[in-house]
Amino acid sequence: MTSLEALVGLNMVDGIGSVRLSRLMEFFGKPENILNAPIEKLNSVSGIGDEIASRINSFDHKQLSHELALAGKLGLKIVSREDADYPVNLKVIPGAPILLYVKGKLEEIDRLSIAIVGSRRASYYGLNAAQKFGGELSVQGLTVVSGMARGIDTAAHKGALKAGGRTIAVIGSGFNYIYPEENMELAEEISRHGAVISEFSLNKPPRRENFPRRNRIISGLSLGTLVVEAARNSGAIITADFALEQGREVFALPGKVDTMSAYGTNELIKQGAKLVTCVEDILEEFGINAEINRDASISAREDICSKESVLYKLITADPLTIDELAEKSNLSIPCLSELLLQMRLKKRIRQLPGKLFVRSENAS
Repeated sequence: MTSLEALVGLNMVDGIGSVRLSRLMEFFGKPENILNAPIEKLNSVSGIGDEIASRINSFDHKQLSHELALAGKLGLKIVSREDADYPVNLKVIPGAPILLYVKGKLEEIDRLSIAIVGSRRASYYGLNAAQKFGGELSVQGLTVVSGMARGIDTAAHKGALKAGGRTIAVIGSGFNYIYPEENMELAEEISRHGAVISEFSLNKPPRRENFPRRNRIISGLSLGTLVVEAARNSGAIITADFALEQGREVFALPGKVDTMSAYGTNELIKQGAKLVTCVEDILEEFGINAEINRDASISAREDICSKESVLYKLITADPLTIDELAEKSNLSIPCLSELLLQMRLKKRIRQLPGKLFVRSENAS
């Protein structure tokens, strides 16, 4: 059993969490040792009582095999805090998740992320604002992070996708329980233009207690959180609280004083959150010049498309190695590797054994 597999198993045990796991790791050294430890030793670790020790000791390894097989079938990648793919912004927060199930791809550029959250029962004004900010932030090259819930979250994701940008959805359940069900198609689209992630094992249903845990990931992935409509004590306010605890910025869109869904945002502004009326209000907080960044973002996307077009013309039904493609295209190996990966994800090309590349049969 590898360390990652052991972590997946431990993550399936109810009640462990990142804090208890850290204590167990300090005591046992390796995750494999934890799963194989007797109850007496487990119970001697601070915060691990009889019940959790018993759960760990009686863990069925067949469940782990099934979990890993199902993750592969669903096209998920599982990353731990020790992996290079684990988001840098998230790694530094207190109680960072043990591991993440990822559908899609997390990228280095996701360091520049902004969360947009708000009410599930959003007004027309709120939905329009969330979609507008999601799109405009994407045009500036920022990744939009949200929770794929009904209302504001969904509008923010759709705004980013419509603008051709990246977006990350953090779900409060396992991948076998995409919630809400009507967003299953949206989840697939997000995974093609960013990532859908969860810290929960695959068969974890969307329970109420899961969502505060999800909210800390949304804020933890992001440089700042924009709250668009939120009632008193709502999940969006909890996300803003997490952002403050994590040392991140909090922005709020002002609303009508007689509207319940604006109570939370207006209260945040009174407490010191930055009042936002346009995307420039967010950008200036991070020293980003809107016009320069927009031009650079567009230029970068155009450059990528141009290079991909050149590369696609070189790849035919005759297999070529990456070295041969480098010679023919005058592109560097790192650049080629990234382009080839993107083209494979788009199903434009295939990789054969021996790292040979050909066009996909259905490619036009």
